[in-house]
Amino acid sequence: MAKSVMITGGAGMIGSNLVKRLAAEGWDVYVADNLWRGRLEYLNGENGKPVIDLETHFFKKDLAVYEQCESVIGFTDYVVHLADIVAGIDYVFANQGELFRVNNQINSNLFAAARRAGKSRIQGLLYVGTVCSFPLTRQNTYNPAPLREEELFPAYPESAYGWSKLMGQLEIGYLEKETGIPCCTLMFHNVYGVPTDYGARSQVIPALIRKAVNYPEEDFTVWGSGEQGRAFIHVNDVVEALVLALDKGWGHGWIQIGPPDCTSIKDIACMIAEISGKGMKPFFDTAKPEGDSARCADYAKARRVLGWEPAMGLEEGLRESYAWIEAQIGKEKGKA
Repeated sequence: MAKSVMITGGAGMIGSNLVKRLAAEGWDVYVADNLWRGRLEYLNGENGKPVIDLETHFFKKDLAVYEQCESVIGFTDYVVHLADIVAGIDYVFANQGELFRVNNQINSNLFAAARRAGKSRIQGLLYVGTVCSFPLTRQNTYNPAPLREEELFPAYPESAYGWSKLMGQLEIGYLEKETGIPCCTLMFHNVYGVPTDYGARSQVIPALIRKAVNYPEEDFTVWGSGEQGRAFIHVNDVVEALVLALDKGWGHGWIQIGPPDCTSIKDIACMIAEISGKGMKPFFDTAKPEGDSARCADYAKARRVLGWEPAMGLEEGLRESYAWIEAQIGKEKGKA
């Protein structure tokens, strides 16, 4: 009998790629998503048709409402919990209180529903955290040492988003101890790839690609100094980590998923400008926030526990994202 899994947030970038991967491997895949950022068309395969039966396996649910959350938990062997509110730095810092409240509601509702279902009905619960939960004091230098899992405490995240995801990590730990449900937390670095949101709420890579595609109608502006850096990880590598964790991740606490390299936003902008072939140069708006100074990953635990290594090169991933976003914008302009 095929293993079954409920993927919350399964119509987003990471979720939809995971859905396709697991469906192709023979899993019975269910999705719960409120479509705040996700889209049903992201679940389409190469033939243009959904890879799951949307009538029976997709649930449009607001997991911040307990009854809606409970209705999708407990009838699959596994749960992969991706759902949260996340967006670009402007949205995150402009909506911290609401983001903190809703993310905590979503997490607590899901863990309460899992507790009620119990170990007899759930064979594993995989939670996705974030490196934004690491202390600000470890992310405030432009030449960072790679982050290690044991440095997560004492806690001092920069943003409400980081705090909300950290609360989820703590709560799933209590759930595992109290119920015996096998649990795992993967802490992702900055994930990029396709399909992706490239609009006003988008994160840095798709936002810069949109600006480059639209240039000169849209200014090629970078928020902050550009000296801030991130460890960018392609969605394919993240999906590989999730699949490995469903097999090997149980009982190992939290595991960081990201590359050892820290790439500045200035370098990302210059790479995108070169890919565009338009010859423009980025303008750095230092009046805008830029977030943590820099971070990168010591992924030794992921390598040891999961056998995971990052594989996709940054330039290759950027070219793929540029081509996809350029095609999407072309379609939109064609409809206008």
